[in-house]
Amino acid sequence: MTSPLATFPRIARRRDGIREEPRTLPEEAAVAFSYGGTTHAVMMATPADLEDFALGFSLTEGIIASPDEIETIDVQDLGVGFDVQIRLKDAANHRFEARRRRLAGPVGCGLCGIESIEEAMRSVPSVPGTDVRLAHDQVVAAVRFLSERQVLHKATGAVHAAGLYMPGEGVVAAREDVGRHNALDKLAGALARMNVAAGTGAVVITSRVSVEMVQKSAAIGAPVVIAVSAPTALAVRTAETAGITLVALVRGEEYDVFTHSERIGVSDHVSS
Repeated sequence: MTSPLATFPRIARRRDGIREEPRTLPEEAAVAFSYGGTTHAVMMATPADLEDFALGFSLTEGIIASPDEIETIDVQDLGVGFDVQIRLKDAANHRFEARRRRLAGPVGCGLCGIESIEEAMRSVPSVPGTDVRLAHDQVVAAVRFLSERQVLHKATGAVHAAGLYMPGEGVVAAREDVGRHNALDKLAGALARMNVAAGTGAVVITSRVSVEMVQKSAAIGAPVVIAVSAPTALAVRTAETAGITLVALVRGEEYDVFTHSERIGVSDHVSS
């Protein structure tokens, strides 16, 4: 497997002068997901944890309902990129083929037309009620613990991360990628492989919260999403509908709770 890191020479201008020194950067490669031998999607991603990526993408995009619907995952290094061949079991494959024919539509394009818009704006499942509750210091700690797991980011300063924080245990799994959606998909796959339910903790991400991040979190049953950056308006509306507690703009001891604040230890005397 290709290393997720590369080193390049550079000229660095700093306050104390100019010097030549190497810089470590994250790799970015084309990763294709092929189901039954036919390419379904191609993403630019960090070439690491690709089996987790394939499993997580299949789950969060609704291609499979559970990991046991996948028969095999085979990662093929093509030199110019990676082709991840995913073989579905019969029932899941029949369901997927029917979906693909529907998305293709009369123009034979799965990336355009009203059907793909409906897919992009798909409704999200309601997250089952859980007893997950986070105190103020746990929200702050979740982001700090994820930062400690960001090995690629420490080396490059150029990748996103997603992790699952569990009260009393810390961040039990974390994945990194140049793409924020990819990092979350990789986390979803890792949790499935570990047989850890996202409903037992909070998904923590280092990026802004787009509607896709909420959709993917809902797909794996995460009741809480904690982010270091801001959400979009649609992400907030979607989180509210799905029953997800959305905490964003975590900066040290400060953060904003946008939806379902009952899971967070917010003081009773909130000022308006």
